Amino acid sequence: MNEPRALLADDCLWPGWHASGVSTRVRALATTRNGGVSAAPFGGARAGGGGLNLGLHTGDSPDAVRENRRRLLALTGTPAAAWLEQIHGADIAEAGAVIDRCANALATGADPVRADASVTDRANTVCVVMVADCLPVLFCDEAGRAVGAAHAGWRGLAAGIVEKTAARVASLAGADTSALHAYLGPAIGPSAFEVGEDVLDAFVSAAAPSQRDATAAAFNPMQSKGKYLADIYALARLRLASAGIDGTRVHGGTHCTVTERERFYSYRRDRTTGRMAAMIWLAD
Repeated sequence: MNEPRALLADDCLWPGWHASGVSTRVRALATTRNGGVSAAPFGGARAGGGGLNLGLHTGDSPDAVRENRRRLLALTGTPAAAWLEQIHGADIAEAGAVIDRCANALATGADPVRADASVTDRANTVCVVMVADCLPVLFCDEAGRAVGAAHAGWRGLAAGIVEKTAARVASLAGADTSALHAYLGPAIGPSAFEVGEDVLDAFVSAAAPSQRDATAAAFNPMQSKGKYLADIYALARLRLASAGIDGTRVHGGTHCTVTERERFYSYRRDRTTGRMAAMIWLAD
């Protein structure tokens, strides 16, 4: 295992939503590929720095991944996170139960929780999703009563993971979804996300009638017949609007994991690669 420099706050992305009135009790971040101990092909892109690969099923050294997770939790100041086995669906778990299950799995070999989102209203209980091109979406209510994290690959996004997670967070917060804020973490950008007609059809058929034209407009036809460049950020913003979250309360959505090689892991670009994380929790 390498022994590079420590994980720094500058190695992560931090939502700027406190300027929009979100309670400072809400804490959130998205990691990059930098600040860990993983070696190539899971390494970092900065001189003297290893990679912060957080995925145990990528082929990386398990000891390196565990050290990377330890470093990340040390940065957050929290004891544990709700690591999920993500399945590109729309199932949602309670983060506290996931953390309990993770601890039990280490002791007994029990299977991890299979879901693509988690929510909580408990302090210091970290909701987390892992990504390497798929879109992470973080949720909170403005008063800081509940939070959630969703893994929105195109299948989960089309299946309603964003709307379902928003509804669960709002329910825990005792608020309407219009009181929520959302953060779109780093994902594959609109110049790199090549998809087929099956993806276009899945989104258009699932869209509300009032959003079908805007949904179709998020797919830019390529010269190759039946191929499109999809804007996953635009699709997510449409789904958030369907959930009742005004666009002024949606933050982030400006990065591309494929083209920003020095900063992010990308499965589509490299195939053998690490996983980043987006995390959200409530401070005491």
